[in-house]
Amino acid sequence: MTRHRFGLPWWAILLLAALSFPRVVVHDLDVDTGAWGPALLAIGPMLVWVGVALWARVPSPVTTLLVVGTVYGIGLGIGHNLMWDSLFTDDPRLGGSLEGRLSSEADEVIMRTVTFGSSIVTGAVVGLVSGLAATGLRRLGRSAGSRR
Repeated sequence: MTRHRFGLPWWAILLLAALSFPRVVVHDLDVDTGAWGPALLAIGPMLVWVGVALWARVPSPVTTLLVVGTVYGIGLGIGHNLMWDSLFTDDPRLGGSLEGRLSSEADEVIMRTVTFGSSIVTGAVVGLVSGLAATGLRRLGRSAGSRR
């Protein structure tokens, strides 16, 4: 059996991360998905991530899903930046002590950069939480199996 650095081959990591991209598009374009759509699009991919980590018996679900989440975060940041113009009717501007001090172009560069960075952090946190859930479920399964 081939060992992969992050527990899964890169193609599987990319595929798992890509499961979350429809939510980015639906959210950014403000598509009505009904009552259950947002929950399904937000939670469904993470449930698949946890299931795959358990099924594949990756050595460290936290590491594997942290990588999946980070890849998802990169895609999230790219998606937000690609759909930037459809998100805002007016150019967003910085507020607070920076309000009016920079050109609109500088404001946009700063905001896009912060959006990209926060997207990566969001993806990493989602991956971390998913990895911790998978680890907990794995331990529960082992302890339940040892009682039989």
